[in-house]
Amino acid sequence: MSSDLIFTRDHEMVRKSIRDFVRKEINPNVDEWEEKGITPLKELFKKMGDLGFLGIRYDETYGGEGLDYWYELIFLEEIARIHCGGVPMAIAVQACMATPAIEQFGSVYLKEKYLKGALKGDLVAAIAITEPDAGSDVAALKSFAKKQGDHYILNGSKTYITNGTQADFLTLLARTSDEPGYQSFSLFVVPTDIKGFAVSKKLDKMGMRSSDTAELFFDNMKIPAENLIGVEGQGFIHQMMQFQHERFSILPLTYIGIEEMIKETVEYIKGRIVFGKPLISKQVLRHRIAQWLAENEAIKQLSYHICRMKMNGQDATKEISMGKLLSGNLVNKVADGCLQMHGGMGFMNEMRISRSFRDSKLTSIGGGASEVMCEIIAKTSGI
Repeated sequence: MSSDLIFTRDHEMVRKSIRDFVRKEINPNVDEWEEKGITPLKELFKKMGDLGFLGIRYDETYGGEGLDYWYELIFLEEIARIHCGGVPMAIAVQACMATPAIEQFGSVYLKEKYLKGALKGDLVAAIAITEPDAGSDVAALKSFAKKQGDHYILNGSKTYITNGTQADFLTLLARTSDEPGYQSFSLFVVPTDIKGFAVSKKLDKMGMRSSDTAELFFDNMKIPAENLIGVEGQGFIHQMMQFQHERFSILPLTYIGIEEMIKETVEYIKGRIVFGKPLISKQVLRHRIAQWLAENEAIKQLSYHICRMKMNGQDATKEISMGKLLSGNLVNKVADGCLQMHGGMGFMNEMRISRSFRDSKLTSIGGGASEVMCEIIAKTSGI
């Protein structure tokens, strides 16, 4: 289906405003942020919040724009044009990963204080699930929040937390019972200004250099009971639902990222003369790129199909898992192939393809590894 049949003039106006913001306010700063290993999120998110970019799909009551999934997909497609992976990831965490559970299951109090603050860009949000001994196996979490009167006492640690050194609050999953089973977990909004919170360290990553990633520690933190999201014991279910939208949000970031890598590489090999001819004249390279373009278009159209399913209120767990699996595999293949086509220049850190190569690896790991996606696909297909 042609995108012209999906996107209206209103859609394209939103697209243009986001694209212009990326071009003027973000891309000129990316090299500096990559070098420093951090993006000034409070400053960036405030600018984005003032323009309504952080709450595209959220209720206007809490500072959102009240639009639909197609507008959010456009938003994700356009931030994917940022010249690195770290900044789009930080933005997606704020807009699509740390806030959906609050919007869907949170109380009016949590929405007024934290959701509105995040959508306006006044508060930096992070999603805190992964622990040192529990990555894709969420049921193995050990962080514990024990109810005591009108508070929960939180102890434990989290790791690989995007936006972790700058976050004003965390959407955090912790055990609230020693009983076996999935009803032993609860989801909380955890402010980082409460005594007992510490950033253990800022992690040094291979890629996504402009995104701060942290290991966090909780020592007898007193979390107000009113910061519980939804119902105690239902946190695992709430988080599994949130994971599906998180994985969906990765898809536009990936297929546009692939388009950008291919476009940059084609321009390079048009001008690279080898044995008297431009590299683009080599049939083997043109055919390899054609194959990538075909595979990427299939992922893009699957993403559009998922968006239609979400608009219709259908369960897209299987399709999202398929998209995550395919896009993670393809982006790694394309990043490797494009770097190879750049030859020795591709190995230089000054080249954007080198950054893309480093950043792309996370796609098949973060938000559920490819192997986990295969398990979900198998189960939802009755295998």
